Amino acid sequence: MDDAGLPVDPGILARWLNERGLGEGDVSDARALTGGTQNILLAFRFCGRSMVLRRPPLHAQTDGNRVIEREARILAALVDTDVPHPRFIAGCRDTGLIGAAFYVMEAVEGFNAHVELPSPFSEARDLRHRMGLSVVDCIARLGAQDYRALGLDDFGRPDNFLGRQVRRWRTQLDSYARYEGWPGLAALGDVDGVGRWLDAHMPREQAPGLIHGDVHLANMLFRHDLPEVAALVDWELSTVGDPLVDLGWLLGHWPDENGNGAATTGARPWDGFPTKDELVARYAERSGRDVSAIAWYAVLACYKRAAIIEGTYARACAGMFSMETGGELHRRAVALVARAQGFIAT
Repeated sequence: MDDAGLPVDPGILARWLNERGLGEGDVSDARALTGGTQNILLAFRFCGRSMVLRRPPLHAQTDGNRVIEREARILAALVDTDVPHPRFIAGCRDTGLIGAAFYVMEAVEGFNAHVELPSPFSEARDLRHRMGLSVVDCIARLGAQDYRALGLDDFGRPDNFLGRQVRRWRTQLDSYARYEGWPGLAALGDVDGVGRWLDAHMPREQAPGLIHGDVHLANMLFRHDLPEVAALVDWELSTVGDPLVDLGWLLGHWPDENGNGAATTGARPWDGFPTKDELVARYAERSGRDVSAIAWYAVLACYKRAAIIEGTYARACAGMFSMETGGELHRRAVALVARAQGFIAT
């Protein structure tokens, strides 16, 4: 952080923007943004435009610079498409400028329904229903993009994508045994049974397309004037693979009739939002893809999410993280395994 408590020096940023030919002036109204992401976000104004800078966290556990570069690449590729996304402005791979790779995008005018529902959406059931359907429309558009025409031929490895997913997340779960004090897989419920079911019922992969990788309400900004998605945000898990993974992830995290899901949403009231069956039917209509095996994708989403968040609990058991946070995530992981079993049963 610089002396002003900001993650980026506004003067350095202004010079870089000037050099890119994006205007001549100073950065103003700079402020750090908070949210669910671990990446660092800086909102600011430059030459009459509202912008947001995104860079890796100060102590990233993975190659944060590579992740940021991939995000910048897909956002740049989507600029002229009908996929709602933050509009890419410019990126910088030179880590010497601010200490990390970064990119700058247009600020999105919208609200996060995971936090709260503003008026008139909090008052109109039909508007909430249309909001939910617009989420499916968004991911259907993304999966329909010709990633090769967008210059993203090498953005992922679509061959055997589903098979690699199952193996990867089982390996992730097994790796937590290295943390002393972690009670093991049994504490999650029948996660082994869920993994075996995924192996035994793996569907035939569909035509590859772009995947966001983390589709849920917290990663959606909605328009203030219409019940439509303004932008799908947080593209760090994006790749090329089977697009039904995004629909499965949405279903795995979609709240139940009481508004409770993988985590309770702040979208209240919840009544009016589409049911899971309505989301699936809408996706089939918009995408033309076969959704007959969609339960498998929802089970994979629960399995993967549980594998990811259980890692925090394992580290907490070893004294490397807050047990308060770790314990809460463990409870969510257990609930996700139970939710996976519910999808299997249906």
